Amino acid sequence: MFSGFFKHTAPVVTNEARVDEVLTRGVVEVIQHDSLRKKLLSGKRLRVKLGIDPTSPNLHLGRAVPLMKLRDFQQLGHDVVLIVGDGTGVVGDTSDKDSERPMLTQKTIHENMRTYFTQAAMLLDMSRVEKRHNSQWLHKLSYDSIGEHADQFSVADFIARDNIKRRLDDGKRVSLREVLYPLMQGYDSVAVRADVELGGIDQRFNLLAGRVLQECFGQKPQDILMTPLIDGTDGRKMSSSWGNTINLTATPDDMYAKVMSADDTVIEVYFIVLTRLPMSDVARIVGEPPLEAKMRLAHEIVSLLHSSREADAAQEAFTRTFQKGDTPENVPTARTQEGELLADVLIREGLVSSRTDFKRLVADGAVTHKTTDTVITDVHAQPQEGVYKIGKHRFLKIV
Repeated sequence: MFSGFFKHTAPVVTNEARVDEVLTRGVVEVIQHDSLRKKLLSGKRLRVKLGIDPTSPNLHLGRAVPLMKLRDFQQLGHDVVLIVGDGTGVVGDTSDKDSERPMLTQKTIHENMRTYFTQAAMLLDMSRVEKRHNSQWLHKLSYDSIGEHADQFSVADFIARDNIKRRLDDGKRVSLREVLYPLMQGYDSVAVRADVELGGIDQRFNLLAGRVLQECFGQKPQDILMTPLIDGTDGRKMSSSWGNTINLTATPDDMYAKVMSADDTVIEVYFIVLTRLPMSDVARIVGEPPLEAKMRLAHEIVSLLHSSREADAAQEAFTRTFQKGDTPENVPTARTQEGELLADVLIREGLVSSRTDFKRLVADGAVTHKTTDTVITDVHAQPQEGVYKIGKHRFLKIV
């Protein structure tokens, strides 16, 4: 289980200012901060782990936040381990959920993860990444082993978590399957002998489980660095299940427009966690008028994930299309299905997140049929052929 680890010989960077920025920029909490800082300044090459479950086919900017932090450690010269959770993904993590996450089939998991490493390559030098799938070790565990792992935790530990306690208080079901997830993620740290694990702040319990299991197996417990969760295009936490994501696979034009469609309140957070502009520049830019600051933000994000040339073109297209009121040249198209309302089509195509979202947009006069220049006022409207504009920056052509 412990053989075949990736190694490289690039020098480890111990510059104090760079180390401190990695430990503070876009970081909510570090366990154990002094321990990790000392290791980073010592020149010791660390094994830094990040796991991502393939719960949808596309990585999005919310997932990019810890990936950016993994990139920081890679640029300091450390060994980074990226785990695609084809084992954990079946069970499903409910760390940030208010209801039980459904189990996924192996077929769905394998379809979802098909391009994960390719998408991660938009941020990481994959020639220096140890790429793993946690089914390699999780599928080999016996009931005896799982029982040994489970013996390190109590039921009280699990149900003390805020979201689990809320669900129990509300009379909602909490399956025994959900209890297994922290054991599985924790065992990943044992399997790859992680020195550091990265994850969102919602992962705190799972990350700490890694420390417990490592000590059980005679390993030194990993240090932990947690990053914030970011809002999506509708003001809620960015989540594929809500359709409010900005995907890494989006075209430059679409990525730029979706960043511009997010609420102004995300500007500073996005600059901190999704760019690496100097913080002095960030402080200056966020003090500018919101439109100017957000256009700079969108340009930086598209430049990072695509190129500066494509960011320039996306900015020009945005200015031409949205600020001058034109319709984009390449509007996505959709065909209606029998019995669908306009709301159904827009939800299916990811243009609105829910019927409630659609009703709000209609009430605000923000859904128009551009072809006939008609404002949609009926929440039960039937879809018509032509181009619809939804909100400020979203378009769909129904054919």
